[in-house]
Amino acid sequence: MQRLAEAAMWLGALLVTIAPATAQETVAAGHSSLVYPGPEGKLVYVPDEQGNTIPDFSNCGYKGGGVRLPEVPVKVILEPAQGDAGARIQAALDQVAALPLDENGIRGAVLLKRGTYRIGGVLRLGASGVALRGEGQGEDGTVLLCTGKGQRTLLQVRGTGSPKELAGTRRQVTDSYVPVGARSFHVDSVEGFKVGDRVIVRRPSTAEWIHFIGMDRIPVPKGRTDVVQWTAGSKDLPFLRVITALEGNRVSVDAPLVNALQAEYGGGLLYRYEFGGRVSQVGIENLRGDSESAKPDDEDHGWNLVSLDSCEDCWVRDVTSVHFGYSCVNVGRWGTRSTIRDCTCLDPVSQITGGRRYSFALAGQLNLVLRCVARDGRHDFVMHAVVPGPNAFVDCSATRAHADTGPHHRWSTGTLYDNVSVEGNAINVQNRGASGTGHGWAGAQMVFWNCTAKSMDVQRPPTAQNWAIGCKAGTHKGSGFWESFGTPVEPRSLYLKQLEERLGPQAVANLAR
Repeated sequence: MQRLAEAAMWLGALLVTIAPATAQETVAAGHSSLVYPGPEGKLVYVPDEQGNTIPDFSNCGYKGGGVRLPEVPVKVILEPAQGDAGARIQAALDQVAALPLDENGIRGAVLLKRGTYRIGGVLRLGASGVALRGEGQGEDGTVLLCTGKGQRTLLQVRGTGSPKELAGTRRQVTDSYVPVGARSFHVDSVEGFKVGDRVIVRRPSTAEWIHFIGMDRIPVPKGRTDVVQWTAGSKDLPFLRVITALEGNRVSVDAPLVNALQAEYGGGLLYRYEFGGRVSQVGIENLRGDSESAKPDDEDHGWNLVSLDSCEDCWVRDVTSVHFGYSCVNVGRWGTRSTIRDCTCLDPVSQITGGRRYSFALAGQLNLVLRCVARDGRHDFVMHAVVPGPNAFVDCSATRAHADTGPHHRWSTGTLYDNVSVEGNAINVQNRGASGTGHGWAGAQMVFWNCTAKSMDVQRPPTAQNWAIGCKAGTHKGSGFWESFGTPVEPRSLYLKQLEERLGPQAVANLAR
């Protein structure tokens, strides 16, 4: 019966997409029929038949969204000099890392004065509370020149390890269905839990679910032997959350779930975790990175300017990368609650093919990419595989794009593309089938809000939904939810409106340049 209901829902949504009577009425007023200001100006979220709503993305970003990035006091100042500066800069970072943390979790910053610093290796920021700051992201500012050969990350922000489940804390979600957008659910027991606990809400990927969405039988083109069918347990989604309330066996968490938990497909689990090696409060600021290369398609040189992983509440702001082969900023699976803002990725040097030029790439959750720009990339604002969201790209733009923007493969969930513009290529969320090594359904619960692109393909996977609202494109297709195509809706930015509503106008002001 559940599967019949899902099929009916899917067909119903498709019919709404073709002829949405209520949507047409609300579009005339410049609003979406799914999220719109109510009589008192507060956003109204309209659920579908199972209670799923467009999620609130405002928890994305530094310290859970809307918090001003800190002004870290300078502890060490370096001037440019002849020769390789890598060891000198690393020694300064290690010196600051040895200082005590203040009451805000900050140690201090290393300031690199204006000029060029040649670096033949990798700079590692592996302690909490340390920032690396320059004096400008232009060519006349602080330039870190990645020299020599070898694909590598120049600035590596990374702790150690990964979340570890605490023994004896595993609880089963007892609701038959927890909808997308929910912040609360019931478990079989809350014994041993308290408000403030850091928990994982784990959504399993059962064999039954994988079979239902067709990902255990991805069509394999003739002659291909590299297509990997999805298997049970390989696409589990571990949502990192904090308990905000306990009422009986009902648990409330700080940020919404962006994939439904269905008892039919394994429901969900709740457990506490520890992550002793995670670092926090690490920043990269106001500098430029350039990678030396031997020829226009050289691939034996700097690959990422900045990478973030095993970290929380970090930031990259006012940073430009030039000529790196892969990305300006790449966030790994355990990078969470970080803000990447006012950054630019220019003119990467690599072959123009798979696995290159992912200008701003996310694999973690609760991250915000704000006002970032890319030129000559491929997948410019992109989600990696099995990302448990939410994440948000807001007011970002790409020019001369060589491939599409969107989730790239294997069921990434809950990303907001808010006023994202892609010149010369597409914005897509689709079943990518045998692409790569069997990418299959790339994403679910993707929200494209007032976006523009050359073309858009927004498809709906079984058991999930994707939304395109207020978007413009030369051509568009797909079975997802379409509304107000060609005409932007209000609020202009869904993220900023959600943030203002949750935390007030000052939270929005905190994100200003």
